[in-house]
Amino acid sequence: MKQLVYNSVTCQECNETIVSYHRHDYKTCSCPNEAMVDGGTEYERYGAKNMNKIKTHCIYDDDDFEIVRKYATRGGRGKDGDQPLTWIPICDMDDDYLEAVLDYGGADWHLDIIKKEIAYRLNNTKCII
Repeated sequence: MKQLVYNSVTCQECNETIVSYHRHDYKTCSCPNEAMVDGGTEYERYGAKNMNKIKTHCIYDDDDFEIVRKYATRGGRGKDGDQPLTWIPICDMDDDYLEAVLDYGGADWHLDIIKKEIAYRLNNTKCII
């Protein structure tokens, strides 16, 4: 079964893209069209007053990894856990952060993406002599 890794909607009335990062992360745009997205990586749910004015954008774990690594994210509150929650694309995480995620744990599908990213970096590092 395909795993959803990114779930967003762009309202074409206000051009705002809204992203749902986790289950029940219900978000709406700020214009009268009230575009909405919900479900995070668990399910796709979207809507608007005028459905013809929204575009959905979902990425799944079996999509091209060059795309998955840019859209799959990890939420974090900094090393000490006292920072505001931010969502970081896997491709922007440094190597130490990737290893820390593997040590900390998480959903199997998410850890698989982290492992793929580590392998991707090893296979795409060119040594210049």
